[in-house]
Amino acid sequence: MTMVLASASPRRRQLLEEAGYSFRVVPSAAEEEHDAGRDPELLVTGNALLKAAEVAAAHPAETVIGADTLVYLDREPLGKPADYAEARAMLGRLSGNTHRVITGVAVLAGDRGIEHCFAETTEVTFRCLDAAAIDDYLASIEPLDKAGAYAAQDGGERIIASVSGSFRNVVGLPIARLGRELQALGLGGHVPAQAH
Repeated sequence: MTMVLASASPRRRQLLEEAGYSFRVVPSAAEEEHDAGRDPELLVTGNALLKAAEVAAAHPAETVIGADTLVYLDREPLGKPADYAEARAMLGRLSGNTHRVITGVAVLAGDRGIEHCFAETTEVTFRCLDAAAIDDYLASIEPLDKAGAYAAQDGGERIIASVSGSFRNVVGLPIARLGRELQALGLGGHVPAQAH
């Protein structure tokens, strides 16, 4: 099955490649919603659907995958930081605490009349980080395009104490769950053994 990934995220592209999917990338230009008062799962699945629908309108005969990932500390969403000062503050708040990473995924197959959304949640506990550790970590990554200002796959062991749930979900796409959902929809998904 050939899919269209409605995302410019290099992390999502890499996850799909590692799982063996055949796909091409068509980034979505849809504007995301940022309603902090909305139910987290509804917010991320709604944004994923907005992204997928914008691309699917131009590719109605293909299976389009959209995704949106947010970091939640308590019930407050932490999106992508505007600058390094905000990134520093985000990591300071995450330090020593457990937060949730929620990814919403939308699967659209217009020729089959399929519009399906789901959300996956992973709990991440941070190590206790002092200012020097935060600055050292930020110097090693590009935090401004990452929800919560961190990348679990890039030196994550320096800041993360434990992960409960799908690690790949924290990276940006719950690959194993996506494979199961595609199978259930009859879209030929597969569940690679390493994709948990």
